Amino acid sequence: MNDDQQPTIDHQPSVLVVQTAFLGDVVLTTPLLMALAEEFGPVDVVTTPAAASLLVNHPAVHSVIPHDKRGSERGIGGIFRLASRLRARGYTRAYLPHVSWRSGLATWLAGIPERIGFADAPARASYTHRVARPEGTHETARLLALAGRSGPARPVLGITSEEQRSAGEWLAANGISDRFVALAPGSVWGTKRWDKYPALAATLDLPVVVIGGPGERDLAAEIVAAQPAARNAVGELPLRVSAALLAQATALVTNDSLPLHLAQATGTPTVAIFGPTVPAFGFGPTGPRDVVVELAGLPCRPCSRHGPERCPLGHHRCIKDLEVVQVRTALDTILSD
Repeated sequence: MNDDQQPTIDHQPSVLVVQTAFLGDVVLTTPLLMALAEEFGPVDVVTTPAAASLLVNHPAVHSVIPHDKRGSERGIGGIFRLASRLRARGYTRAYLPHVSWRSGLATWLAGIPERIGFADAPARASYTHRVARPEGTHETARLLALAGRSGPARPVLGITSEEQRSAGEWLAANGISDRFVALAPGSVWGTKRWDKYPALAATLDLPVVVIGGPGERDLAAEIVAAQPAARNAVGELPLRVSAALLAQATALVTNDSLPLHLAQATGTPTVAIFGPTVPAFGFGPTGPRDVVVELAGLPCRPCSRHGPERCPLGHHRCIKDLEVVQVRTALDTILSD
């Protein structure tokens, strides 16, 4: 994959995918990218600057077009600038997995003849083809429906040997040469963060590696303080190298957040902690050894699609009532295999 400014492949794809949602959504879009690449060859993708690095070297992607919708390209002016860039590339077909009106408007303004999205999307009036969103299934299956395929399907990142080597070098430099447990304590959404990762880490005999983004350094520091043998990779590794590190982990414990989806792509057995959201939304793990930990029977769950920053009722029981023993028991089912 090459960035928008430095293409090295002469052939310009005729197919575009616009996915400017969260990082996890970009990971879950990769089966759609693979399906489209099988039919049309590698496609171009519009995504956020933060997500662009996830698609570097992806086998289904020709080039990435970063679109900073919350920064330099916010507002209607940013949409017109994006549309101008797309028009210049001469795409004949656009797939719109993100339901944003912004994506629909940009591709309509760009004059792309075929624009394919979901029939329930706010921007559906701007689409030329509207696809019914499958119900009661995983998000990867829903997105694959845009290409006329069925699912669900495991996400694909196409981790390179260089990325694997970088992850291995980091592990070796931190004294980890065998089995280890990865912990991902963060989330963009405050109510999704389970608050007992330090206590869990203190119970583990295996080496621990904490992963996450730069904004989660304080959470990682709490874990390292509770388990001095833990190693902190938070904010130290590029996203794809973090995924390569996960590929070498014995297990991952994570909230309902990006690392869960990265682990699905790498096949890493996962304990997924769900608080305000539920796996029935279609974003849960699907691997044969994955385990979900959640507080069943709580009448206020789920409280929102993403999980709010604060509990609407003030008690946050969906997370606070999940005990270390429950998560450790789930983890032990993976470690004992």
